[in-house]
Amino acid sequence: MIIKIINKSNHPLPNYETIASAGMDLRANLTEPVTLTPLGRAIIGTGLFIELPIGYEAQVRPRSGLAAKKGVTVLNSPGTVDADYRGEIGVILVNLSNEPFTVENGERIAQLVIAKHERAEWLEAELLTETSRGAGGFGSTGVK
Repeated sequence: MIIKIINKSNHPLPNYETIASAGMDLRANLTEPVTLTPLGRAIIGTGLFIELPIGYEAQVRPRSGLAAKKGVTVLNSPGTVDADYRGEIGVILVNLSNEPFTVENGERIAQLVIAKHERAEWLEAELLTETSRGAGGFGSTGVK
């Protein structure tokens, strides 16, 4: 699949690091560092603008290393970039650690996964098909 992209940053285009990678790293595009205080959040621009085909979305997801090592993650994970959006891809970062975290220009802050999706049509009904689970939710399947 080929996707049009405009790169207004000074960083390389996102790319797959290995042949089996699902996501491509997104880098911060900053004129000056941004410090996130504990529980602080900010939208960090990437300088990237994309044109997805209809039927696809781009999912903005956390980087596991940043989350595990620094406690910094993507707040609305996964964030969705719709096919008709033409603005800059931004990443809502949140600092869940007890220490301030400074985002530097060019730092890998999230990953982008391109995914196909379906559009649903609703069929209003009076009854739903019964299952053994029924209306049980939130831990009702016995998994501990």
